[in-house]
Amino acid sequence: MGRKEDNIKKATEVMHILPQIRNLCIAAHIDHGKTTLSDNLIAGAGMMSEDLAGKSRVLDFDQQESARGITINAASASMVHGIEGTDYLINLIDTPGHVDFGGDVTRAMRAVDGCFILACAVEGPMPQTETVVRQALKEKVKPVLFINKVDRLINELKVTPEDMLKRFEETIKKVNKLIHSFAPEGMEKKWQVSVMDGTVAFGSAYHNWGITIPYMKKSGVSMTEIFEYCNNEDQKTLAKKAPVHEVLLDMAVTKLPGPVEAQPYRIPNIWNGDLESPIGKAMISCDPEAELSMMITKIWMDPHAGEVAVGRLYSGSINQGESVFAIGAAKPERVQQVSMMVGGDRIPVPKVVAGNIAAITGIRSAAAGVTLSRDKDFTPFEAIRHYSDPVVTVAVEPKSMKDLPKFVDALRSLAKSDASLQVTTNQETGEALLAGMGELHLEITVFRLEEEQNIKVKVSPPIVVYRESVEGNNRGRSFEGKSPNRHNRFMIECEPLSPEVVAALRDGHFGNGAVRSSDAKEVGNKFGELGMDKDKMRKIYAISGTNVLVNDTKGIQGLHETRELIIESFNEVCKKGPVADEPVMGMMVRLVDAKLHEDAIHRGPAQTIPAVRNAIKGAMIRARTVLMEPMQRSHVSVPNDWLGQVTREITNRRGIIEDMPSEGEATTVIGTLPVAETFGFSNDIRAASQGRAVWNSENIGFEILPPQLFNKVVGEIRTRKGLKPDPNPESYYAE
Repeated sequence: MGRKEDNIKKATEVMHILPQIRNLCIAAHIDHGKTTLSDNLIAGAGMMSEDLAGKSRVLDFDQQESARGITINAASASMVHGIEGTDYLINLIDTPGHVDFGGDVTRAMRAVDGCFILACAVEGPMPQTETVVRQALKEKVKPVLFINKVDRLINELKVTPEDMLKRFEETIKKVNKLIHSFAPEGMEKKWQVSVMDGTVAFGSAYHNWGITIPYMKKSGVSMTEIFEYCNNEDQKTLAKKAPVHEVLLDMAVTKLPGPVEAQPYRIPNIWNGDLESPIGKAMISCDPEAELSMMITKIWMDPHAGEVAVGRLYSGSINQGESVFAIGAAKPERVQQVSMMVGGDRIPVPKVVAGNIAAITGIRSAAAGVTLSRDKDFTPFEAIRHYSDPVVTVAVEPKSMKDLPKFVDALRSLAKSDASLQVTTNQETGEALLAGMGELHLEITVFRLEEEQNIKVKVSPPIVVYRESVEGNNRGRSFEGKSPNRHNRFMIECEPLSPEVVAALRDGHFGNGAVRSSDAKEVGNKFGELGMDKDKMRKIYAISGTNVLVNDTKGIQGLHETRELIIESFNEVCKKGPVADEPVMGMMVRLVDAKLHEDAIHRGPAQTIPAVRNAIKGAMIRARTVLMEPMQRSHVSVPNDWLGQVTREITNRRGIIEDMPSEGEATTVIGTLPVAETFGFSNDIRAASQGRAVWNSENIGFEILPPQLFNKVVGEIRTRKGLKPDPNPESYYAE
């Protein structure tokens, strides 16, 4: 039996011993070495040749990943690691570092309990480092730190041992600052990383070596030796003395929690059911004998098996051949196959138990974020919140109409496998709108349609996704919307919400949808903590994205009977605002008065919905509507000789330079610019710097579109959507 097969056999045995399981992910900024490190860990566990480690990109098994040299999906692998005669099962997930694939990182965090945060020794923590730390801590995933590419500090930058330690201190300080800012309550100090307690490692994933203070004591390798081996270009010997897989997997086992330790504090964070119920207690204790609870974190397409769902089991077990419910689906479905994952390989097993990550086939209703259980009425896990909204759209349609049915099916699969991709389809024309996190995200999606699904498509140029909002308010100047029969009238006022409240809504602190009367007081108190009038907010009706609807009326007879219709109208406007049919964000809608027909038959949906919809749209115009455009922050590192060209490139795109820290012969230009101006940015930056610039970006939310561009952009959006160029005036909604 080969070592790989032997390890697979061990893995299937160890998965039943809960204290010996670790579910981990590797997360970092793009190009800081995540997939190279994953390869090394897998090689060390005997799952691939050590000579290929760092070069073969086992977890980049997608064709586009290997071609582009970046990770697009969150791939997973199970491996066995022994410490002092005890075998541990490590379920490892590699995640993307590119800003366009941040949704995959968010979903991966739900499946794991611990996280290796990677930081490049040369560049230090970067924008996406902050994002992944925030994502980990939001899901109560404990971090440890690996400072990678240390050999480059020694060999390329020629730093002294003292300088190197200073750089390490700086990196650790930055990461700890992030942990302190975003850690769950009570964990701010407990989860700080430190060289002395062995929660910080450093090394070179590419050259297969790593070290921690505990491993220095164990192996006798000193700092001086590390310098000598790197200077003498003998990192192979160093890799034998301090193999990175052994150092980091030791750290994972000794410093990161297993499911039994983690689930008591993670379950209350991700599940809103009754924690005192039998299933609540079973999940907290990670009971493999209890009812099944599993959350799907990823769907990927296997050319032979079709859709494969990967997810984390929190209680019970999942068995081949049994029937389970995807919560929300009408009927149960049969699990055709249960597997453990090793990169691109699925290793079939009869069953997988609580505390592990499993891959299953046969559940057509499964999608990223869906809960599986044998109990149809099981309370699903909390929705996974993504840290940025889709900001770029392309229109896609099949070149041949005979491919239309196949095209629609393929889009459905893509939407299931990538929850950060928004897909809307015109059933008559077959044209689909794909909204994603950036140009690359959509490029990969189109590639998958053409190459994996074999459907040739026509693609429009990229279109920016805007948002509508208000910059003023119409307090004391409510707008009246009338029903078609003129017997019902609704008076509405609108105003913008503060950035703090918008951020809390986006992070899911208040949930989404209609607010039950029994919950309104608690929700109102939460808004009060953010500086809002808690008495007013206790009368909240609904939340839609980052918008809220409040009933600010007193004693209107029959209003409670129209409540659902009022909420439906509010949701409609939040999806399509009055300016350009774009989604609405950051707005409070207050119903301040209403006059209703005494007979319920005259205030049904056909009367109430248009009246409230018109009242909200008219109130928005009266409160001064604005378009919000998505923004990115870009970091461009460039030799000083090309600094002028790079800053010019940013400012010519309506960009604002925020900072320009220098180090030696290079400067990093940090600037914010509208996503609308970033198309072709990478090519232009390369040309401006003759290929010497290195750049990356992150989505940072929305800002008000400059007034001088408002009419032009609104006209372009409306024309593209087949609407008349000018939006309707306020008077249109008063009729």
